[in-house]
Amino acid sequence: MENHLTIDQLHAGLSRVRQSPVDRGKLKAIVIRPTTNERVSLSECEVSPDLGVHGDNWANGCWKSLPDGSPHPDVQIAIMNTRTIALLAKTESRWPLAGDNLYIDLDLSTENLIAGQRLSIGSAVLEITDVLHSGCEKFGQRYGSDAVEFVNSNIGRTLRLRGIYAKVVTAGVIRIDDIVSKLGSNGCRR
Repeated sequence: MENHLTIDQLHAGLSRVRQSPVDRGKLKAIVIRPTTNERVSLSECEVSPDLGVHGDNWANGCWKSLPDGSPHPDVQIAIMNTRTIALLAKTESRWPLAGDNLYIDLDLSTENLIAGQRLSIGSAVLEITDVLHSGCEKFGQRYGSDAVEFVNSNIGRTLRLRGIYAKVVTAGVIRIDDIVSKLGSNGCRR
């Protein structure tokens, strides 16, 4: 049994999370899930509208699907803030357990990233969707019941501590340490 942080310890770590960059951040980890409960960390990968993060099981079907049974593009890529996962997981080796694809040092809050906001990463462009990402039973097993309470609290939802979903708008290659930039409505970096 892992020694998980208490709700008070988690709240004490919020100040660091709130210091995340607003317009330009950095991609710090890429993880694919080839099969259920399997995690593979990558240094680079392709992303596309058809396959999401190449090698991830999203394209084979997921928890949210379209009427024809194909995987829903609005949950194509799961993104989590690096400062949040660092707090919850305590060691970088435990980051992939969250099950997210991209771990980014960027403010993911509802105030900073609204649905439709586009982000450039490497040669790819992603678009934030409005699908809620919340902590579940597996998340609780991996990081503790206080972590689920923390990410699903009012402040947790406002800061999107559990993360966000995005879809691929422009296919490309992404790499660890790529700059992540918010794009303006004209498609230019902010």
